[in-house]
Amino acid sequence: MPDQNIYNDALFFEGYSKLRWSETGLNKVMEEPAIRSLMPGLKGKRVLDLGCGFGHVARYVRKMGAADVLAVDISDRMIEAARQASDDPAILYAVTAMQDIEPMPGRFDLIVSSMALHYIDDYAGVVAVMAESLTAGGSFLFSIEHPIFTSLLQGWVVDSAGKRLHWPVDRYHEESERHYTWFVDNVRKYHRTVATYLNTLTDNGLTIRRVLEPEAQPEFLAERPALTDESRRPPLLVVSAQKFG
Repeated sequence: MPDQNIYNDALFFEGYSKLRWSETGLNKVMEEPAIRSLMPGLKGKRVLDLGCGFGHVARYVRKMGAADVLAVDISDRMIEAARQASDDPAILYAVTAMQDIEPMPGRFDLIVSSMALHYIDDYAGVVAVMAESLTAGGSFLFSIEHPIFTSLLQGWVVDSAGKRLHWPVDRYHEESERHYTWFVDNVRKYHRTVATYLNTLTDNGLTIRRVLEPEAQPEFLAERPALTDESRRPPLLVVSAQKFG
């Protein structure tokens, strides 16, 4: 099945754009600090930004000294917005689905994917191509919605007063396509276990270096007390793996 192109839906794109550019989601308070903490030295590195969205990662790695960046996304709306946000000639933006990328042996020192791999059905195929496309010593670093989060997709169980009681987990070992409503109906994601995410990396010759289940950074808790609920269940999983030999 081809990658989902939900970000080209006009209503979804409008809602997501407001969330992302206003920094009111979990990216700024959890995901970005976590993924940046695991990045290797970037000076002179060749980087692939996989599922680049608005190009936040591409611009950041260039700021930190990366030599060049190939930033790809299935959504031409996202790519156009990313191009408008940067005039850096060392960032090449391309409208490409992850599952259509051909191996580029030894092309990249770092491959980064921010909150995108849970949208694709052929995770194993993408990992195989990414592993082949890394140079020896190169790193594959990604963030996804945590499998505890994607297992049910119905949100918090609340009492009659609306108080959050618990986060339900069900059908965890049933790896399958899941649908839910986020800005629009029928957003498609793929649920996999933590074991599948990690073992697929090692099956393709990568060594897992670090795994994070980030919480909100303390400096944001005073401004947004509701973030304390995010520590009751992990919304994100961040993984760093490396290619040796």
